[in-house]
Amino acid sequence: MALELFNTMGRELQEFRPREAGKVGFYGCGPTVYNYAHIGNLRAFVFQDILERSLSYLGYEVNHVMNVTDIGHLAGDVDSGEDKMVATAKERGQSVLEIAKFYTDAFFADIDRLNIRRPGTICRATDHVNEMIELIRRIESNGHTYMSGGNLYFDVATFPAYGDLARLNLEDLKAGARIDVDENKRNPYDFVLWFTKSKFENQALTWDSPWGRGYPGWHIECSAMSMKYLGEQFDIHTGGIDHIAIHHTNEIAQSEGATGKQWVRYWLHNEFLVMDKGKMSKSSGNFLTLQTLMDEGYDPMDYRYFLLGGHYRSQLTFSWESMDSAKNSRKNLVQRVSAILESLGEAAASAADIAPEVPASSPAKPYLDRFRAALEQDLSTPRALSELQGLVRDQGLSAADVLSGIAAMDSVLALRLVDSARAMIAERRAAEAEIAADPRVEALIAERAEAKKAKNFAKADEIRNRLKDEGILLEDGPSGTIWRKA
Repeated sequence: MALELFNTMGRELQEFRPREAGKVGFYGCGPTVYNYAHIGNLRAFVFQDILERSLSYLGYEVNHVMNVTDIGHLAGDVDSGEDKMVATAKERGQSVLEIAKFYTDAFFADIDRLNIRRPGTICRATDHVNEMIELIRRIESNGHTYMSGGNLYFDVATFPAYGDLARLNLEDLKAGARIDVDENKRNPYDFVLWFTKSKFENQALTWDSPWGRGYPGWHIECSAMSMKYLGEQFDIHTGGIDHIAIHHTNEIAQSEGATGKQWVRYWLHNEFLVMDKGKMSKSSGNFLTLQTLMDEGYDPMDYRYFLLGGHYRSQLTFSWESMDSAKNSRKNLVQRVSAILESLGEAAASAADIAPEVPASSPAKPYLDRFRAALEQDLSTPRALSELQGLVRDQGLSAADVLSGIAAMDSVLALRLVDSARAMIAERRAAEAEIAADPRVEALIAERAEAKKAKNFAKADEIRNRLKDEGILLEDGPSGTIWRKA
């Protein structure tokens, strides 16, 4: 079976055929670093990680590029409002570059907690202004621009394919346009390539250019940086569905307006994470950060597990109940993995690595085949998780076969299952050592076990509650009962 991906350009599943056999050029829209990433933002980066890991698992050599926007992204994607970076800098009384560094560091700390591989190339907008200027000059030389009110605009009327990605009808849109009127524009959907006259005063960072001293529009950043690192044509561009109608539509127009060639072959977009009040949004204050989840007692891997339980093209509704469910499911999975590790003895439980190679003759191979098929069907992580669960529960397989299969699957799902299982084993052994130093607790746990065996559940519950009152919590799992202090 071949890899199939849902291409937003065309709205259909398509067989993936890279420009160069065995290699993939992949650009993912990165963060605008004016605030903490909220958990809805982070869904996009978990999706990018699953895509990159799946492509690698399927044998492709992946060149993954991601931008960091540290200037030029206005509050309104249609060239309206204040620069997001500048607004935060004013609010905090810091420079734009100080704000950018702080929130860039915070973003990558979240990425690392979620076990997301860092892209091979990470490019900051402020480091690539010269490339933006050169690309704008090419667009201008091809007759796609005009100067008005001191700013250089892209004229969408010169690009007949404008709006194909979002299936826009410009005539219908102009008739009922709801975007803010910019008197400098010939068409409401024209967009700024280079600002010299801001809609606000004292822009923090400016550069010399053929059109005057100013700064680039947001959309040109991704085009210039992706072309520098991936060439004028590449395979995959990703982002959230909110980028389709404006940002990615404008990127296509300016990129292909410069080169005269198809820019990107496959457009992949992840759906929103929503709360009961609607879309998660920084502007409305209706958002949660990863740190918020951690403060509530969740591991970052609980959130990753929650996201993998939904297909990237399906809207996910966040709730604390759904997080509890994900936490419990992941914990049960880790408990099973820890039991499998311990069944192989001390050496396996403490070994640094488990080989993810599964021989064709292995009894676990059918699970891996179905896991691969799930990935090849537009990255179906729910099905992939199901195959992982089935593998872990299959008592007809040897522990060694199961662990190799787990390692192979977790190279894509990246839930840190073996590491978490080893940490659980270490915690349990520490608890056992503490119990050994307290014969009374050990005796009560043994008495409770006998009560359960005799189906005297009232007595078992009484012992559990007595220990709980003393600040000792009992946890029953596949490998027996462990205890910890509350």
